[in-house]
Amino acid sequence: MNQNETIYHLFRQMAERYPDQPAVLEKNRTLTFRELLKMTDQLAAAFPENIRTVGIIMDHEAEMIAAMLAVLKCGARYVPAEPTFPIGRIRYMMSEAQVDFILVNRAYQPLAEGFDTKITACVLCAGKDAAGHQDASVQPSSPAYVLYTSGTTGRPKGVCVTNQNVCHYAHAFAHEFHPGPGDVMLQYSVCSFDIFTEEVFASLLNGAAIAIPSSQDKADLQALMNFVQEHHVTMLSGFPYLLADLNHLDHLPDSLRLLISGGDVLRGSYVDHLLDQALVYNTYGPSETTVCASYYCCNTGHVLEDGTYPVGKAVEGTVIKIMDADGKEVPAGQTGEICIFGDGVSNGYIGDHAEENKAFVRQADGSVMYRSGDLGYLLPDGSIAFLHRKDSQIMILGKRVEVKEVESRLYQCRHVRQAVVRPCVDETGLSYMTAYIVPADDDLKLSEVRRELAENLTSFMIPEFFVRMPSIPLNANGKPDFDQMPLVMKEGTY
Repeated sequence: MNQNETIYHLFRQMAERYPDQPAVLEKNRTLTFRELLKMTDQLAAAFPENIRTVGIIMDHEAEMIAAMLAVLKCGARYVPAEPTFPIGRIRYMMSEAQVDFILVNRAYQPLAEGFDTKITACVLCAGKDAAGHQDASVQPSSPAYVLYTSGTTGRPKGVCVTNQNVCHYAHAFAHEFHPGPGDVMLQYSVCSFDIFTEEVFASLLNGAAIAIPSSQDKADLQALMNFVQEHHVTMLSGFPYLLADLNHLDHLPDSLRLLISGGDVLRGSYVDHLLDQALVYNTYGPSETTVCASYYCCNTGHVLEDGTYPVGKAVEGTVIKIMDADGKEVPAGQTGEICIFGDGVSNGYIGDHAEENKAFVRQADGSVMYRSGDLGYLLPDGSIAFLHRKDSQIMILGKRVEVKEVESRLYQCRHVRQAVVRPCVDETGLSYMTAYIVPADDDLKLSEVRRELAENLTSFMIPEFFVRMPSIPLNANGKPDFDQMPLVMKEGTY
């Protein structure tokens, strides 16, 4: 990896090497690398000088990708927000990040009320057709973007990722998956999640194209697969729930060669019908380490006793150690915290998050280790098995219960297709659990589920309440959205 690389520099290299290759494919439009570079430079030429941070609230289209690249060309960082985000969350993000202005589609201007805004179409009209070169002030260490994640304090926290972090990941992705001209990545993720970085930059910076479906195509699985087939999509990255849906199809589009799962545990039952149709990878990596820190090829691997896949070994340019509370490595097979080193470790959180920034630990050689807060252990082959968060424990009847363990056992019940477990507290502050279950068939009986759970869980580990669901609702980041699930209330018993 060239230590002087920046995102725009790599993108421009690809545009000069493959000017007529497609870069962005949409339903009724295709832009080549040359055309995307021209749009990027037009936007950058119209921006004010000395900008530091730019908000982006736009539809998923070529203009949004060009806007991000233009901000990066100017040596600034961008803060992306989906137009569907609550307006209060958008305002908090943009205020904390101290944006110079927000780049918006005209329809979303009300979301940026109180901030200086620039409408994309107007900026493009005003921009000069200036190829130019990257701002000389842009360094690999320059911030590239800020992604907001849920904070333990109740306030969102913004992770600041650098140009070097992203370029590192583009190289790691290329080392494992060998993308290039002729490859097309589906752009499915929301812009505020790190999978988006993989979809867009790990593709474009390696000469591959991205295909952006319409919101209507994304809302219907068959329509999405038709889009994939029509645009010859070869790579797809998403949450395990998306792969689980694909697993129920009769067959995948012929063009797909690679399916990547990330963001949550991948169960063998999610992909058992996909393994003979494409390469299937399980991955692991928090936003704080850019995208993925580890890869695991499911086609040549195996599921663990709990039915989940390992998360594999560290990607190129990354080191992962399993460590105890004192920062010492634990022996293989013993549980410890997953700690990540290397070029993917970000700058940490912006704003007033001093306590949470303690997870980024400066080493004697000047490098930084990120303590993920996730627990795992090393397998005999050197792969990592992910267990759960350190903080997922609750106390029931004075005994510790790992909610993820209960959830894992639910997935192994014969007539359960999907399940999530919600820890709750009663009127006196004591914990209890509610299980939300999507049946695999019409034979689901609660008595049978309880009996199967009792084979592996002690009585206090079995959820007190069960709710039958047609599906598990997901939030904008693709995680289970408990706000859309009925809350089963319980009186205090003590």
